[in-house]
Amino acid sequence: MASRSVRVCEVGPRDGLQNEPDVLAPTQRAELVDRLVAAGIREIEVASFVDPRRVPQMGGAEEVVEAIRREPGVVYAGLVLNERGYERLLAAGLDEARFAFGATDSFNRRNQGASVEESLAAAIRIAERARADGLRSAVTISVAFGCPFEGVVAAARVLELARRVAEAAPDALLLADTIGVATPSHVRALLSRVAELGVPVGGHFHNTRNTGYANALAALEAGATILDASIGGLGGCPFAPRATGNVATEDLVFLLRGEGVETGIDLDALIDVSAWLEGVLGRPLPGQVYRAGAFLPAGSA
Repeated sequence: MASRSVRVCEVGPRDGLQNEPDVLAPTQRAELVDRLVAAGIREIEVASFVDPRRVPQMGGAEEVVEAIRREPGVVYAGLVLNERGYERLLAAGLDEARFAFGATDSFNRRNQGASVEESLAAAIRIAERARADGLRSAVTISVAFGCPFEGVVAAARVLELARRVAEAAPDALLLADTIGVATPSHVRALLSRVAELGVPVGGHFHNTRNTGYANALAALEAGATILDASIGGLGGCPFAPRATGNVATEDLVFLLRGEGVETGIDLDALIDVSAWLEGVLGRPLPGQVYRAGAFLPAGSA
């Protein structure tokens, strides 16, 4: 495998909760962040600075940030979709601005009310502003492997968008399989090309068709150094029909540990967080490992 360690970015408090039918209070969302950090998470999306009328689950982003117990050495990030969101994130005092835009106009207009070109220009401006403001930045290209409205997305299209993003030198560039249609060979081929652009690359995989974990390993083989994951496998996109949850953080950590890939995350503690979150939401979560329990694969330390 190309990488023997990986940065796992926890997106549960943002991407995981944004598609939930229940709206958790900012204090509950902050408690989720604190529990995840206590389990060893060192990069985490804590909130989304978007219009709460469109995504009510993400209302009160500033209240969430204010309630978090900030720990040294942890990157606290937020999602923004435009410069208004960036201004809010900057004022809230987070460490990283994560900007996402779709590879197709059909998805991007539904998700953020802009054309791909408009959002690409915003991504570049925000990466440049974040650098000037002393913040980290990450840009995610959504529906990079397939769009719910336009079907298969041409690799050349994604590569051209990635090339233009990379010129702005964000701290990370991720490709997202928003609707879970990618397979490992597709991921390997596309991620390996993006990895040649000179910025750290990563993957954001949804397990809609049960390929998310295989795709995560394929991304590592292709040179990815960052993987997004969501506690308990929660997630989905409100603007992508039939999009379901992300790869579960504890399931991914179990898999990576068995493959000898270091994450620095306490698996048992993650399982405890999922069990707690199940009680908060009042239903079983999609993840498997928190129900099956941890097990040390043969030959692992």
